[in-house]
Amino acid sequence: MYTFSSKLKTFSIILMAVGLLGIGYGFLSAPKDIQEVEKILAADEHGSHGAAHEEKAEASHKEAGHHEAAEVAHDSHKGAEHAEVSGANEHEKHLEHVLHQLQNKPWSAVYVACIFFLLLSMGVLAFYAIQQVAQAGWSPVLFRVMQGITAYLPAGSIIFFILLVLCGLHFNHIFVWLGEGVTDPKSPNYDAIIAGKSGYLNFPFWIARAFIFLLGWNIYRHFSRKNCLAQDEANDDLYYKKNFKASAGFLVFFIVSESIMSWDWIMSFDPHWFSTLFGWYVFASFFVSGITTIALVTIYLKSKGYLEYVNTSHIHDLAKFMFGISVFWTYLWFSQFMLIWYANIPEEVTYFVTRIQLYNLPFFGAVVMNFVFPLLILINTDFKRLNWVIVMAGVVILLGHYVDFFNMIMPGTVGDKWFIGVPEIASILFFLGLFIFVVFTALTKSPLLAKRNPFIEESKHFHY
Repeated sequence: MYTFSSKLKTFSIILMAVGLLGIGYGFLSAPKDIQEVEKILAADEHGSHGAAHEEKAEASHKEAGHHEAAEVAHDSHKGAEHAEVSGANEHEKHLEHVLHQLQNKPWSAVYVACIFFLLLSMGVLAFYAIQQVAQAGWSPVLFRVMQGITAYLPAGSIIFFILLVLCGLHFNHIFVWLGEGVTDPKSPNYDAIIAGKSGYLNFPFWIARAFIFLLGWNIYRHFSRKNCLAQDEANDDLYYKKNFKASAGFLVFFIVSESIMSWDWIMSFDPHWFSTLFGWYVFASFFVSGITTIALVTIYLKSKGYLEYVNTSHIHDLAKFMFGISVFWTYLWFSQFMLIWYANIPEEVTYFVTRIQLYNLPFFGAVVMNFVFPLLILINTDFKRLNWVIVMAGVVILLGHYVDFFNMIMPGTVGDKWFIGVPEIASILFFLGLFIFVVFTALTKSPLLAKRNPFIEESKHFHY
């Protein structure tokens, strides 16, 4: 039986405490009104934002040109008065927009970290189900590690669901389509495209889908673990067969729910844009993150003297999946980007123009971290058997896919006001601490070997 070390437990609690403090700081430091926004923008203009100053000058120049043309056509006094009122209204709208973006920052930071760790555990659950259905002979010695990681799913689901409810109750503005009046033709906030999607993108239907998906995933996780533990004490393979059938059914549910989830929880941040590859793209990102986590937890437990039957061949296979799914993610990234960029249809290519112009470093940095680095490190078959190489590659992959989720979510919530600062780092620390605490607590609840699995002997002696 695994024993949760006091040092690791203390470390996880410290991470959660520091994370909560940082998250609290993020919310408290967010501007409360447009007067604070004006001060922030004024400070930015006198700081390093030279480009913003130039854009403002250009806008002023254009506005002056507009006023000049208006004076030719209309009475000069009335035209100037009208321009002044119009300019004041536009300025106030701009300040309100920036206020929402800055207020969204801490919410978005929590959202990105929350969904990343939730889907990471889902990636592990999907991998576990695939191993069950494939009747894989190499992986049963790792089943308890996978079950320990998926133990985070209930806690992560509850927090994430609460976060979605708060979004629907207008505690924040991170989902544009949840804004007031966007589907009302009489409202100044009316958006014809979002209104056309309101039959699908409406809060009751959206939150109901989220509830069904989260509940379905957690039900499978509960019963698959229960059957696996019952199999240890059984005299036949009845519980193993139940798990096989349950896993097959779950994978069908998962494929459908995962695609819809990616549209609901991520793609709808940009409700004017859509991609038919998006569900696969999101899946590849959290799937490789989950497999990487299995490898890291396995190496940690192995270093502490547990998992006696896990050998370098098991680690090698996990590393092969890390390498293969990283290449698969890159294929999807390039396919989605290349087709949309080459077609150059305005309403589609805007998605990538925004990210290239405003998120250049994280956008292309994610490709380096999620493809170039794993390719160079893990393509060597000998390196796949070296624990320190797997740990190094794994840390970069996990950070890279966090950045990937950051790129998918932040442009639609905070625009150009992004920065990986205190709220973002604190959110990662909190959910990492919670993840470590829940996962390693779960690992203490049962033996780390599924001793009555029909393929356990094959898995114990797995070498090549």
